[in-house]
Amino acid sequence: MTIDPVALAQTLIRCPSVTPADAGAIGVLADALESLGFCCERLISEERGGPPISNLYARLGAGKPNFCFAGHTDVVPAGDIAAWTADPFAGAVRDGMLQGRGAADMKGALAAMVGAISIYLAKSGPPSGSISLLITGDEEGRALNGTRSLLDWMSAKGERIDACVLGEPTNPERLGSTIKIGRRGSMTGRLVVRGTQGHVAYPQLADNPLPRLVRLLAALDDLTLDNGTAHFDPSNLEIVTIDVGNAATNVIPAKGEAAFNIRFNDTYDSAAIEALVRGALDAIGGSYELSFDVTGESFLTPPGPLARIVKDAVEAVTGLRPAYSTTGGTSDARFIHRHCPVVEFGLVGQTMHKIDEQVPVADILALTEIYRGVLERYFAPSR
Repeated sequence: MTIDPVALAQTLIRCPSVTPADAGAIGVLADALESLGFCCERLISEERGGPPISNLYARLGAGKPNFCFAGHTDVVPAGDIAAWTADPFAGAVRDGMLQGRGAADMKGALAAMVGAISIYLAKSGPPSGSISLLITGDEEGRALNGTRSLLDWMSAKGERIDACVLGEPTNPERLGSTIKIGRRGSMTGRLVVRGTQGHVAYPQLADNPLPRLVRLLAALDDLTLDNGTAHFDPSNLEIVTIDVGNAATNVIPAKGEAAFNIRFNDTYDSAAIEALVRGALDAIGGSYELSFDVTGESFLTPPGPLARIVKDAVEAVTGLRPAYSTTGGTSDARFIHRHCPVVEFGLVGQTMHKIDEQVPVADILALTEIYRGVLERYFAPSR
């Protein structure tokens, strides 16, 4: 049997799985995969705190190598539903476009994976190794109990994946233009400078923290972290908020706070970035408080057999030879890369997270063919 990827994508979109809600999306995928002979493990993970998350690991076969498709069923909120031209959770097809929250990011790609597997199995039968899917409901949220928990569970069970394609929307404008082989790291710094509150007419009785905060932030803004590497853009530090909470113009505040985000390439790890930032602040002088929240380290899957397989499959369907890229935000590939080579390829992301998110039906069908081509090449006897 084969599975229609467009119909499956519509069914997934009709599950309003806004993080952390599952709304039946994991069950929809598991039912489809079980019909193809997969053994499905539906897991509820909550060991890292936060709300419980529904996850899925599905595998067909027991042999090696184990090729894995990865992705997420959760979506961001729809926002102002009245601003949509169609119900964001109806999964309507209009003028050749599949509309709805998650169409691009990334229920369309999940459906293409399942459709591709069904076509591959119908044509070629079970592979010489195994096909698996690693699906989380916590990618758009804090990513505490999603892919990381699944990977921990797999390790404890002795489950190993040998290669992975993650279906995030990687293409900026046209399907076939871009494959992601890595991502920059991300960390947020929070800076606090304290003083002594007082009347502005008597500054000698107060200690204004804001001039010191301004000087420290200027030092951070002047930092040139690097000039980029072979596969990465330059690292960048962006000040994102300055907060004082002082509504009175005749009061010197007791505290000033600021936050900044750093996206860093493979020149650094987060510890090296923290040392660099502290050095810049210490050079200005004065006391400060600084803390960091690291949401992902930079990583790179150097171009190799897996990336070439995906490139060849993309070119065969679209006629385009995709470029390698490491741009964009974080993804769950930052966890998967520690276990096996991973590359990302999915739909066009122009409308992801926006009002009226949508993708061409033709792109879902083309992506299905691309994923099928990846499976054929990966399990080819001569590989």
